[in-house]
Amino acid sequence: MHQPAKILIVDDEKAIVQMIEMVLRKEGFEHIHTAGTAAEGMRLLGEYGADVILLDVMLPDRTGFELGPQIRAMSDAHLIYLTARTTDLDRLTGFAVGGDDYVIKPFNPLEIAARIKARLRRGNAEPSSSAPAAAPADSRQRYDFGGFVLDERAGELRVGGDPVPCPAQAYQLLLFLCRNPNIVFSKSQLYESVWGFDGASDDNTVMVHIRKIRERIEADPGAPKHLLTVRGLGYKLVKGQASP
Repeated sequence: MHQPAKILIVDDEKAIVQMIEMVLRKEGFEHIHTAGTAAEGMRLLGEYGADVILLDVMLPDRTGFELGPQIRAMSDAHLIYLTARTTDLDRLTGFAVGGDDYVIKPFNPLEIAARIKARLRRGNAEPSSSAPAAAPADSRQRYDFGGFVLDERAGELRVGGDPVPCPAQAYQLLLFLCRNPNIVFSKSQLYESVWGFDGASDDNTVMVHIRKIRERIEADPGAPKHLLTVRGLGYKLVKGQASP
């Protein structure tokens, strides 16, 4: 049986932290740690671990963007940035440094709870204190698309025979597309299928992760041969000839 999910909230606005914590506890989350500085947040992460991290971008000692790579080096927790900064550049920066989601202030804390629950349901934030549940031997497959192979059993992406690191959310998006080759999906369909929060589709989130995938599987990301854009409709993954 899985242990309860661990939530870490790092934000220096006490009212926001209290509001999020109150709502999360009402929604059934019990293991919640809070910090008002980057240093305290990293200390708590190292001491207790986390399955989901809610991280403010503007902290008194460091920015959340600066913390992203450091968090990724020690944890695969689902990282949600919280910020009042709304530019596309800020969003892209958040994803580029390891973020999995990006929520603009002010927000409804119930939305935060819903996003966390959706991700936990999809196994994107397995409790760090317990081993992942083993899937039936025949339920996970090896998807060979010629130029790249996604081995679901190993949780590994290989391009040209070499393993290629892939962020958790980009991996989940690629896995979904591998399971459904040659089918066109709109951005909203991809968002709901992978991120799992109906009615909160974020075009930027999908586009950033499509770009991350192309950077890994395409010889020329600017002229993709596998992950194609279907103008006005969305994206599809084209299955090429299997590699030997």
